[in-house]
Order: sequence, then C-alpha cells, then structure tokens
Amino acid sequence: MTRYLIKKLLTLIILLFLVSITVFAVLFVLPGDPAQIILGINATPETLANLRAELGLDQRFLTQYADWIAKLVSGRGNRSINYDMPVYDLILSRLTVTGPLALLAMVFAVVISLPLGIFAARHQNRPGDVTVMFFTQLGLATPEFWLGILLILLMSVHWGLFAAGGFPGWSTAFWGSLKALLLPAFALGVIRASILTRLTRSSMLEVLREDYVRTARAKGLKERTVIYVHALKNALIPVLTILGLQLGQLLAGAIIIENVYYLPGLGRLVFQAIGQRDLPVVRDIVLFMAAAVVLVNFVVDLSYAAIDPRIRMQ
Repeated sequence: MTRYLIKKLLTLIILLFLVSITVFAVLFVLPGDPAQIILGINATPETLANLRAELGLDQRFLTQYADWIAKLVSGRGNRSINYDMPVYDLILSRLTVTGPLALLAMVFAVVISLPLGIFAARHQNRPGDVTVMFFTQLGLATPEFWLGILLILLMSVHWGLFAAGGFPGWSTAFWGSLKALLLPAFALGVIRASILTRLTRSSMLEVLREDYVRTARAKGLKERTVIYVHALKNALIPVLTILGLQLGQLLAGAIIIENVYYLPGLGRLVFQAIGQRDLPVVRDIVLFMAAAVVLVNFVVDLSYAAIDPRIRMQ
C-alpha cells in the first residue's frame, strides 16, 4: 500500500506542475493588456510602462511563472488587480457558494442515479429499463444552462416557489441561501445523474452475471440481500471513479450556471475576471479548479484501492 501511495503522490505532483505551467502559458499568450484595461485608452505610454513594471508584466515568461509559483508556495499569494486584495481571500469567500452548490448537485446526482441504475439493471430490457434509459439519454442531451433557464421559468416565474436568482448570504439567511442553491444544484445534478445512472446499470448487469451472485441466490438469500450486500459493493467501484471525476468537474462546470442564477461563486468571479483581464485571479482560480479535479482523483484512487485490494497490489 505504501508503494502504491508514493506512486500516486508522485503522479499528483507531476500533474499539478503540468497543469500550472499550461494555465500560465495559455493566459500569457492571450491578447489584451491588463495595464491598458486598468488605465484606459487615454493612458500615456510612460504610465502604461510603469504599471506593467509594477505588475511584473514586463518580465520574461519564466520569470513571471517562477514569481507566480513562489507566491503560491510561500503562502503570500497573488493580489487581484481589480479588487486590490489577495486572491486567496477572494477564492475562500466565493467558495462558500460554489462548494455547497457542487456538493448539493452531487447529492442530487447520487440520490437519483443509484436507485434508477439498480432498478434498470434488475428490469433489463423491460419497459422500466427502457423508460429509464430514455430519460438518461434525454438528460445527456440537455445543456445545463438551458435546464437552469427552464427551471427558472417553471419554478420561479410560473409557480413562484423559488427566487429567479441571487444569493442572500449564509450569515443573513441560512435557509434562504440553501433554497437559492436548490434549482442550480438540481440543474447540475440531473446531468450528472444521467451519466451515473447508465454507468450504475451497466456495472450492476456485469456484476449480477458473476458466479458469486448466482451462488448467493442458490443459497436462498433474499433478492434484496443479493443486490445490496453482495452485488452493489463491487458494482460501485467504477461508479466511484466517475463520481470523483464528476465532483471535481462540478467546480468548473458551475461557471455557466452561476451566471444564469446570478450566484456570487467562483464561476462568476472567474467569468468577470476574464472580461477584466485580471490575470492573477484567472490564473489562481483556474489552477485551483484544476487542482481540485486532480486531488479528487487522487482520493478516488485511494478509495478504489481500499475497496479492491487487488489494485494496491499492482
């Protein structure tokens, strides 16, 4: 297990390095001058040059990259150009919205997908299975933002059950804030549920054909015991892998849905920072989201090894 853990840690470090240099390189070559955006079109060349020097934009690529990484590693952090405050503080303040949104979306996805996937597997090629597969295909073809807008029209405009957008804040109104996240979380969760339902079904069908499942049935065990005690644990191994990937991707996938519902989360922050050419904010948030995906995958790998001992023996 120790050898497996060291291998995964080294992979994690290499991936984070590759992600960081890719993020920095992409933003480095993008057109647009942050100094020009800050000072406006009437700024003199001397003023622009002074601001570029102050922000370090006149340095070479490797120098700027090394300075960026040094600030991240040392804990000093980078400062936002437009907000004039540490990007760490911005991320932490917006994460109080994006984090609960992603977790709530994943709860919706799991609660919907596992029962439906098991039901479809138990009723393979019957009307129930065909119906579930039809709706999962419909879910896969539905854009998140379109579903979010549809929910606003139905639940907010037509029925008046939810606010059309906005976020009151956890300290101001806890239940109001939780209610404000339900519709966007459902819009995000339904799409993920479609993927997980199909995966749960296929995984369960494969496991139900195994010899140990037939043996359990031959012993006279109840079907519920066979499904939920013997089959489900092994069927969840590939589901757990995709579940981890989906959880990390939800942080990045919240960009559009947060703008649809006007939520002050990481997605809306990075969207605004791109338009304002606030490079420190864009870099740090994109790296944070990418690191979240990598770290979640790392935890999934460890969980995978814990469930299946054969993995950590490789």
